[in-house]
Amino acid sequence: MQIITVGRNDAGQRLDKFLSKAVKGLPMSLMYKYIRTKKIKVNRARTQQSYMLCEGDEIQLFIRDEFFASPESDRGALFRVAPKLDIVYEDENIMLLNKRPGVLVHEDTAAKENTLIMHVKAYLAQKGEYDPDEELSFAPALCNRIDRNTGGIVIAAKNAEALRVMNEKIRMDLVRKTYLCAVHGVPAKREAILRGYLKKDSAQNMVDVSDTKRAGYKEIVTGYRVLCVHNGDALLEVELITGRTHQIRAHLSHIGHPLLGDGKYGINRRERERGYKFQALYAYRLAFKETGEESCLRYLEGKQFEIDRAGIWFLKDFPMGGRQ
Repeated sequence: MQIITVGRNDAGQRLDKFLSKAVKGLPMSLMYKYIRTKKIKVNRARTQQSYMLCEGDEIQLFIRDEFFASPESDRGALFRVAPKLDIVYEDENIMLLNKRPGVLVHEDTAAKENTLIMHVKAYLAQKGEYDPDEELSFAPALCNRIDRNTGGIVIAAKNAEALRVMNEKIRMDLVRKTYLCAVHGVPAKREAILRGYLKKDSAQNMVDVSDTKRAGYKEIVTGYRVLCVHNGDALLEVELITGRTHQIRAHLSHIGHPLLGDGKYGINRRERERGYKFQALYAYRLAFKETGEESCLRYLEGKQFEIDRAGIWFLKDFPMGGRQ
């Protein structure tokens, strides 16, 4: 028999979800059988797979030791990586990071260690705030993601409670993101709310925008205002009222003003000669709406965080960085 004591970062989740991460060698089918036949108990009593774990709970597992074998810890990798992070804000629960264009947020087949999340884990491990060998089911995680070739603020959660609360805030549209972007030409209206419909083509990793509702299309609403005009191009501040894949890029292209440097929804041959290797889009401001509800992140409500405009690469082409 082995006993697992539920810690702070493990509490608040279903027993089966926890065990799938904490006992990686145990097949799901056997896990459910062992719970049903009382080979897995909580606090020495019969339990259910849906039981919500509390801090201090003891899980008794009357199963073979071989199921506890787990892949080699990535602790060594966390101390191999030299963290490179541009930290906008940090406290005991979260980090707000300025992700640069070209940086992957999560690993893919071509990159593992040179990703934003790996640098976050390495940073926290080397500070002594995270040890993968001590965590059974939690690892620092990103709450939002930004395309590889877009820059902007990404939220990282340092503990499980902060991750749950922040994900809920995002789901409930309580985190407001504001973008800066540079576009071809100048929109006819200096300020407008654009409405349309968007359909995603996952195979092509592209979206299509329509002015009318069609089968498979979801409504999109995009607000913008022109900050300044220079050499026939415009700098816009954009707010997503809905948040769909590639919404800003596709919606502005649909009205005839694709982003500078965007090779997917625009033509960026000329901009590349001007140094535009990425689409000119940056999620530069983050604001937390007031709810009045108590949570571990209550102190963030009503606060706003912003990236220094001097660090946004494409603003060099617009006088005063668009300040009015």
